[in-house]
Amino acid sequence: MLEAHLRCCDARTVREHRGGGPVNDPDRDVVALLSRLVAVDSVNPGLVPGAAGEARIAQVVHDWARAEGLAAELVEHAPGRTSAVVRGGRPGPGGRRLLLCGHLDTVGPGGMTEPLTPRVQGDRLHGRGAYDMKAGLAAALVACREAQRAGLPGEVVVAAVADEEDRSTGIQALDLRADAAIVTEPTEMAIGVAHKGFVWTEITVTGVAAHGSRPELGVDAIVRTGPVLVALDRLGTAPAARRHPLLGPATVHASLITGGQEASTIPDRCVLTIEHRTLPGTTAADVEASVADLLDRCRAADPALVAEARTLLHRPALETEPDAAVVHALAGAHGEVRGTPAAVTGLSYWADSAFLAARGIPTVLFGPGGQGAHADVEWVSLADTVDCVRVLVAAARRLFSPVPRPAT
Repeated sequence: MLEAHLRCCDARTVREHRGGGPVNDPDRDVVALLSRLVAVDSVNPGLVPGAAGEARIAQVVHDWARAEGLAAELVEHAPGRTSAVVRGGRPGPGGRRLLLCGHLDTVGPGGMTEPLTPRVQGDRLHGRGAYDMKAGLAAALVACREAQRAGLPGEVVVAAVADEEDRSTGIQALDLRADAAIVTEPTEMAIGVAHKGFVWTEITVTGVAAHGSRPELGVDAIVRTGPVLVALDRLGTAPAARRHPLLGPATVHASLITGGQEASTIPDRCVLTIEHRTLPGTTAADVEASVADLLDRCRAADPALVAEARTLLHRPALETEPDAAVVHALAGAHGEVRGTPAAVTGLSYWADSAFLAARGIPTVLFGPGGQGAHADVEWVSLADTVDCVRVLVAAARRLFSPVPRPAT
C-alpha cells in the first residue's frame, strides 16, 4: 500500500513542483528512500533507555547502497549503535573527495500517534525524523548514486552516523577525510556556514541537613542556590560584549535543578546544570573562567556559600569562510537548480559539522526545509528534498571540475 501511495501521491507532488513535467527516477527514488527510512525505528537509546538504536537503519542504508552499485560498509561502535559509510564516484590518486554527512538516529516519538508511518499531505511528508534528518540523509545517498552514474571525476562519500542526538559517537569514531564536507541537516535550502557551540556545566551547592523543625541547625542548599540563579539570569540578560554577524550573542540558561531529600529535611545538596551557547573562538576554558568568576562574586556576597562547578560536555562552534570553495559550489548549484541565489546564514542549532571542521575539512550545512524537529508534528518538504539531490550533485560537479570565478 505504501508503494502505491508513493507512486500516486509523491510523483504527483513532485510533478506539480516541476510544473507538470515528467518525474525523473532520482526524484521518485529519494521520496521512496525517505519513506523507507522514516518507517525504521532509530530512536537514540542514550535519550530513551531501551530504544532501538541505529543498527537496523544502518543495515537498510548499507543494503540500499549495495543494491544501487555503491560501495558500503557498516561500522559498529557498540551493540546496536552502528554507522554506515557509502562511497560512489571515481576515486583515484590526487582525486577530489566530497563528504556528505547525516545522522541515522532520532529523538523519541513524544506525543506522535504514528511516528513510523510516513504520511504525505501535499508537499509535506510527516513522520519522526522526516525533517531531522532522514530527508537530508536520503538526498545525500541518492546524490552519491547520481554522481557515480554521471561519472563525475571525484569521489562522493556519505557518512550515515550514529548518535548525533546525544554524544556524537559515530562522527567521532569514523576516520573521515575529504576536500569539503556538506552536512545535510535541515537548513531550509540555505547554506549554513556557522553555528554556535555549547558547554554544559554542573554546579553543586553543598549545605547541611537538619530536621525541618530545627532549621537553625542546618544550611539550606536550595536557598543558597537562589543567588547563583539570580546572578546567572543577570549574566544572561546583560548587554552582549560580542555579537557574531550571523549568530548574534552567546547565551546562557539554567537547564536542570535537583535537590533535597524529603519535605521535612533541610536540603544538604542542590545540583544546577547550566548551558552556555558559545560563539566561534570561545573555548571550554573561557566558559569555565566565566562560571568561576560568577561563583566568586556569589561567595563574596554570601561567605557561607559552598559551591563547586565542573564541565560535563563541550562541543565547539562552527565557522567556515563564506569564500570557501564549497560555499561557492553550493551557491552556484542552487542557482543552477532553482534559478535564485542561496542564502548564506548562521544556524541556531549545533551539529556534527563542528567535528568535521575541527579536522581541517571545510564544512557547511545544507538541507531541505520543513518543521517540527523534536516536536509532536514533524514534516519535511518533498520539493525541497528532490531539489536537494539536484543541488548536491551539481555542487559535486563544480567542486570536482571548478568553474573559474570572475576576476574582481
